[in-house]
Amino acid sequence: MKRTVIEIDRDACIGCGQCASACHQGAIAMVDGKAKLVKEDHCDGLGMCLPHCPVDAIQLVEKEIEAAEKPAPQAAFVCPSTIAKQIEREEPTEYEGAVSSHLNQWPCQIKLINPTAPYFDNADLLIAADCCAFAFGDFHRQFMKDKITVMGCPKLDDIDYSDKLSDIISYNNIKSITVTRMSVPCCRGLTHAVEKAIQKSGKNIPLNVHVLSTDGEIIR
Repeated sequence: MKRTVIEIDRDACIGCGQCASACHQGAIAMVDGKAKLVKEDHCDGLGMCLPHCPVDAIQLVEKEIEAAEKPAPQAAFVCPSTIAKQIEREEPTEYEGAVSSHLNQWPCQIKLINPTAPYFDNADLLIAADCCAFAFGDFHRQFMKDKITVMGCPKLDDIDYSDKLSDIISYNNIKSITVTRMSVPCCRGLTHAVEKAIQKSGKNIPLNVHVLSTDGEIIR
């Protein structure tokens, strides 16, 4: 089946990750520090990632590809989940047992964030396995307060987190990094990705890792 899809010149790519963040179909990922079309059957051929590439390393081409199991969405709109914004909050208050959110930016999914977003500079960064906020009842106040929070699942997300995380660390002055992960074995991948990202960045950043049980307790 012949369709229009993007083509990435990996030699020209500088690894900024902006095209991957702009791709609403999840067709682009960072592989070995460079953008790559990993799911060409998901590419909608609209080229919304093109203007986000600062070095014009992306073009539209027509080629034969295997048909996707489900057709890729064709509507040309900006997905609300990819629009970055910083949230200015007053001191959170408690009332009738409810507490205010401590999420200080949007988006928070690692796959969606832009490494050059201004809220990362001079930030204390929280990198969380996405189950943590559900398992630990006081997660917002104890871990997210005064931090920029990014999250993901190393088992279900088919990307190497270390590429985007190393971009965040390299492009910004990150003051500290806190990792929260579950005690299940697959969650160790999040800690490994963070350690790899810090090593790739060449920076010396304080790292604290907290392991939570599925019963909602802090193990270590």
